[in-house]
Amino acid sequence: MSTQTAASVPARPPAVSAAGATALSKVYGEGEAQVVALDSVSVEFERARFTAIMGPSGSGKSTLMHCVAGLDSVSAGSARIGDIELSALNDRQLTRVRRERVGFVFQAFNLLPTLTALENITLPMAIAGREPDRRWLDTVVAKVGLSERLGHRPAQLSGGQQQRVAVARALVSSPEIIFADEPTGNLDSRAGSEILAFLRDSVRELGQTVVMVTHDPVAASYADRVIFLADGRITDELLAPTAESVLDVMRRFGS
Repeated sequence: MSTQTAASVPARPPAVSAAGATALSKVYGEGEAQVVALDSVSVEFERARFTAIMGPSGSGKSTLMHCVAGLDSVSAGSARIGDIELSALNDRQLTRVRRERVGFVFQAFNLLPTLTALENITLPMAIAGREPDRRWLDTVVAKVGLSERLGHRPAQLSGGQQQRVAVARALVSSPEIIFADEPTGNLDSRAGSEILAFLRDSVRELGQTVVMVTHDPVAASYADRVIFLADGRITDELLAPTAESVLDVMRRFGS
């Protein structure tokens, strides 16, 4: 007899790494105007873990996330989602990988104002011609506390509630990995803490994988692991971080 319940996590293929990079370099411009944003970075983002990426302004943290997420091309080396080498894909294939395997949460909520919260949550799946798993949708909506707000449009929601919609939208397709770029940047501290707790709980309780770029030591303390970049290279790593331990590392950068 099956032991699956309404709240169980949709099955994912077994893998140690949800995404990663090997000797990844990203260079912008040429000649004297050339900027090396990433300099031979190698990193793995393990499945069912919450990883934060930190570093001073211009360190390459957002560039790393964008390259591994398939939002930007690489100049050298490789970036992978699961076992798929992104540089080997054409634009159509890359779009499909992002749509089917990746969830995104950005600082801007990126909600359509004419759609309800429920319609915004399910929009990516509707565009892909897929029906959401109703039990999983209900689980995600309950997890982010939106069950009573699904009929509301973005203008009728607070900033924190709008970001909850964005988090639910990222979770509902059960992606292999979620990339979050400063997801609490437009929120007050209380709403930001709620979003970070949702992301952390999605890892611990729902088996999700989250990679988050942040400049905030408190936000980073919600993660299982923090990697630090400076001048386009990984310089340090913390496991089970606290805000204080993150601050100690950040002080070395003079920030």
